[in-house]
Amino acid sequence: MTDIPNIPFGRPWVTDGERTAVQQVLEGHILTHGVKCEEFEDAFARFVGGDAYCLTVSSCMSALYLAYFQMGIGFGDEVIVPAQTHTATVHAVELVGAKPVFVDCNLQTGNMDCERIEAAITPDTKAIGLVHFLGIPCDMDHVLRVADQYQLKVIEDCALAVGACYEGKHVGLFGDVGCFSFYPVKHITTGEGGMFVTRHAGVAEQVSRLRAFGVDRSHSERTVPGKYDVTVLGINSRMSEIQAAIGCQQLTKINQILGLRADNFSQLKASLSGIRGISILDADHPNKLNSHYCLSVILHGDLKKYRDSVIRGLNEAGVGTSIYYPHPVPRLTYYKNKYGYQKELWDNAATISDCSIALPVAPHVTLSDIQYISDSFRKVIKEVL
Repeated sequence: MTDIPNIPFGRPWVTDGERTAVQQVLEGHILTHGVKCEEFEDAFARFVGGDAYCLTVSSCMSALYLAYFQMGIGFGDEVIVPAQTHTATVHAVELVGAKPVFVDCNLQTGNMDCERIEAAITPDTKAIGLVHFLGIPCDMDHVLRVADQYQLKVIEDCALAVGACYEGKHVGLFGDVGCFSFYPVKHITTGEGGMFVTRHAGVAEQVSRLRAFGVDRSHSERTVPGKYDVTVLGINSRMSEIQAAIGCQQLTKINQILGLRADNFSQLKASLSGIRGISILDADHPNKLNSHYCLSVILHGDLKKYRDSVIRGLNEAGVGTSIYYPHPVPRLTYYKNKYGYQKELWDNAATISDCSIALPVAPHVTLSDIQYISDSFRKVIKEVL
């Protein structure tokens, strides 16, 4: 009997470099408030470019929350958000007391449909919270044009978009704030953690305090140890030195990671070509550089009703899969109960949630794995039909 391969959807690329870096932190006496976070911030700023100010935080969601909190967005305000995204994108809006206003997505990219943004704006709208879905850049020219016309803040959720660029510029540097995730299956990982990115020095200075209780001076700035003041309301959203040490090592191979993801995506997309009844989410213009978080296949026609059966068949064949995302956010129970759900308003988002299968393209996937995934997909499709 032939052994069934095991190709997980995601697998962190952790080597002795990360292990040694963590050990060095543990051999010291500073596990937080140290220099590793500053080192990681500086390295990430160099990577994204554009004179970015980068601040390590505990997660991408905490970066999103800090963005809205720092901007003073709250009760009575509205923020335009995509209907198709991870719930963290919208939770950050809810937690500051503002109201999310959902906009449907584009079926070619999964990104918020820019043509629908303007119709969602009201006198209470204060910001656009967009997502670069699966690492596919949004149409930032359109978004910024609308934001400028209506004097709206722009917050970029870049949780799946490390390495994604629009017109040669890294995403996260177009709006007022960019928020990144380093969850284990992302492009790089710190175990948990995120990065708050802004082009504005004043914003960075304020958020550096807000992420650490609102304390007015860091450990290195205190002339008397343990003596400080709290000048603003803040939270604890700091990254540890251990996480930052891992992040520094991960960044040393980011170009290799991005190259492998791009190659795997291209090979898998080509291998799946010719299969009737499917489409693949991808960048829709040469000025958009996809960072290839995964390859998301959308099933159409008769195949749609067999999505879960296809997933089970692939999993039984040893191919790891995921769904991005299992529901449009307004269909999730919390949001449905609070705001109601009208399927016709978010029909494309529902199609992606109900008819998509995310396939792996991360560095752990080999070229022979790509062929196996493609062959398995074709075989399962044939069986379910």
